[in-house]
Amino acid sequence: MNLSTPTLALAAMHCRPGAPRLGHDELTAHLANLPGWQVAGAAIAKTFAFANYHETMAFVNAVAFVAHREDHHPDLRVGYAECTVTYGTHSAGGITLNDAICAAKVERLVA
Repeated sequence: MNLSTPTLALAAMHCRPGAPRLGHDELTAHLANLPGWQVAGAAIAKTFAFANYHETMAFVNAVAFVAHREDHHPDLRVGYAECTVTYGTHSAGGITLNDAICAAKVERLVA
């Protein structure tokens, strides 16, 4: 999977405290560069499929590393061969640039 230039640019950014909620147009533009990510209530989410439990757990640990580095933590739903990653910013009451940045970083993990 090759990532688009806008996705790579987003992945190169870093989260900032107090990011405001994205407007509809901004959110739509970011989602266009995050294949498979969808709005899920006040968050964005994507389910990633893997061949086995070992690959799934390696992915989960890599996502945890990204979360720690960015100080922005997703909700994870983990199964044997899949993981759903959900990003939303509770303090902003919705989806922020930080969520899009972290989603792009997760995309970079599987590219």
